[in-house]
Amino acid sequence: MKVIICGAGQVGFNIARHLAHEKNDVTVIDRSEELINKVRNSLDVHAIVGYASYPDLLESAGAEDADMIIAVTLFDEVNIVACQVAHSLFNVPKKIARIRAQNYLNPQWRALFSRDHMPIDVIISPEIEVAKAAINRLQVPGATDMIRFADDRVWLVGVKLEHDCPVVDTPLRQLTELFPDLNIVVCGILRNGKLIVPSGNDHLLVGDNIYIASEKSHVSRALSVFGHEEEEVKNVAIIGGGNVGLFLSEQLVKAGNKFNVKIIERDELRAVKVAEKVSEVVVLHGDALDIEILKEANIKDTETIISVTNDDKVNILSALLAKEMGCKRAITLINDPSFGDLTGSVGIDAFVDPRQTTVSSILQHMRRGSIRSLQSLAGAEAEVIEAVAVDSSPLVGKPLREIKLPVGIIIGSVIQGDDIIVPNGGTIIKSGDIVIVFTAADMFKKVEELFSVGLEYF
Repeated sequence: MKVIICGAGQVGFNIARHLAHEKNDVTVIDRSEELINKVRNSLDVHAIVGYASYPDLLESAGAEDADMIIAVTLFDEVNIVACQVAHSLFNVPKKIARIRAQNYLNPQWRALFSRDHMPIDVIISPEIEVAKAAINRLQVPGATDMIRFADDRVWLVGVKLEHDCPVVDTPLRQLTELFPDLNIVVCGILRNGKLIVPSGNDHLLVGDNIYIASEKSHVSRALSVFGHEEEEVKNVAIIGGGNVGLFLSEQLVKAGNKFNVKIIERDELRAVKVAEKVSEVVVLHGDALDIEILKEANIKDTETIISVTNDDKVNILSALLAKEMGCKRAITLINDPSFGDLTGSVGIDAFVDPRQTTVSSILQHMRRGSIRSLQSLAGAEAEVIEAVAVDSSPLVGKPLREIKLPVGIIIGSVIQGDDIIVPNGGTIIKSGDIVIVFTAADMFKKVEELFSVGLEYF
């Protein structure tokens, strides 16, 4: 497939890396020579310096026979115009754009991006994706990550194992013997920054971050098994009243009376605007690094602080201050991936990487056919794929023990009609079953072979 990517920042670079790994014909355009040189030196793709919305640049990139354009520059207007030019002049079939300004995304303007006006097929809002990811983590106290699959029937949950975890040093194969009625599969282990797709012989160690595929109704008990019995969240403090903080507060308010929400916003005019938009929320004007403001927010009796300013350092420090003052749990937004590895060691419970959430959103909108969704995680080291098994798939019709899945791939769950099955060697997948597959990123092509129709884009 031929894809043009407009923007060579973190999101554009990672999409290009992913698509190049799958042997697609990829061209990246960016006005920054430094970023383009990084692309040229790192990836097997074409790279052009210039303005991504210019017709001559898109023509040079091969827009006349491109299958898709993905516009993820820093500027919404460039992304919009690039998609418009790709449609009007080159008739590119599919157009995906990242749009950050919520002014464009107000529901009353939903017709703006229709085929008759500005023809964009898929719009990705990083702010909304980040807020949704934060809410997912908030809904599962004790989890470092949570992703929904199979129409919210199966959850993939990330958990860090502490010293009080009762199953540390237990071989994974024994978990079934110890908890025979617990419908979970340990799909992945992140240990010292390295991803392990485990077998039954692997042991769990203190400090491991593990990923569990679980029937939704079993998640709470699964967390208890792995040493996490955190209390339900009632009081939430949000640091930052920008687009992420505002959308997050609006979603929490929509949950009814479940949450008491406070927002701390440094900019006075923005604080006033947020207070007007979300009248049910207490908005405090002040610096989240000011202990007095945190006291005013009653942070010591707050179960969770969610720091979502544009400054990673403010997010990290405000979270640590809050925990020092008695807040039980901290979730932070981290833009710089180099900070992500530090968060756990300094006491932050979970973080949201907007690059990863945006890349995952774009990739899942690119799939069709047997693939229902795809999520990147563990710093893009792993992927979780929800796919529908078809007659021609080598997975269908025989026990899993006879299929001999390649190392690096594990089936986390099989959904047959109303039944959610924890797969074992005797499980037989049928045509039409929904299969949740956890895989190391470099094994994606092997997963493709298991679904013989291919993981198609269109």
